[in-house]
Amino acid sequence: MVSSNEARAASQARLAGLGFTLPAVAWIVLFFGAPLAVMAVMSLLPLTADGTPPQLSLKAYRDFFSQPAYVQAIWNSVVTTALVVAISLLLAYPFAYVLATRVPKRWQRFALACAILPFWTSYVVRSYAWLLVLAPTGIVNWVLINLHLIERPITLAYNPSATVFGFVHFFIMLNALTIYANLVQINPRYVLAAQDLGASAWRSFIAVTLPLSVPGMAVGAFLTVVLCIGDFITPQILGGNKELLLPQVIMMQIQRQLDLPMASVMSLVLTVIVAAVYLLVQKPMRSARL
Repeated sequence: MVSSNEARAASQARLAGLGFTLPAVAWIVLFFGAPLAVMAVMSLLPLTADGTPPQLSLKAYRDFFSQPAYVQAIWNSVVTTALVVAISLLLAYPFAYVLATRVPKRWQRFALACAILPFWTSYVVRSYAWLLVLAPTGIVNWVLINLHLIERPITLAYNPSATVFGFVHFFIMLNALTIYANLVQINPRYVLAAQDLGASAWRSFIAVTLPLSVPGMAVGAFLTVVLCIGDFITPQILGGNKELLLPQVIMMQIQRQLDLPMASVMSLVLTVIVAAVYLLVQKPMRSARL
């Protein structure tokens, strides 16, 4: 039987654990749970034409999914985010692999610092910097025209491709860091064991290194999704207003239409998409030790 002293000690341990977790729980409830609850309630209170107090209704949800422009904005956001994740991973992995396996350890921190240094610049400043490069009167078109390679400026900015290009530049280093952090934790003896068993360098990479680096890729991909799918600045500056992403439509609902219920519906849709992505990648992310 458990003595009274042991029971008292166990109770005190539980109270101490509750005391340590309470600030974190309060933080999540205050800054995550409460805003979601407010948006959920707001989405059920559609605007009325005569200004009368609204009744709880799913009208805003029906209006959202019945508008082709809104559905297209969801599709644009998902496609853009998927392209950014795929391209960022493809470009970030070789850099992270070379840094983790080919650069001497005494130089790795210096190489990381040099790679991260340009990203200390403001996010908005970098967006406008790329606009100066890709605009019709930008550096690229100026060089091509002066080299007589083209006669008229080509369209490089104010389109979805420019948005993807800007996002990839912003998030490639984020993916490289998460992949690098995973690669340096892989025991090099695994690769040596595969080669001792007759595997070539390429085969050992495919069978050993790549599967073991999936957690780092999953973490980077998820962080990219979270930051990319809800971003408003880069699509607004580089993408223009031809093919709107959902965050741009949300800002229009708030700034121009003053339709907070519809903006709440759109925000909840983005939250559901991010939650679905998390459910897809949570298993490999749990095995990451970053």
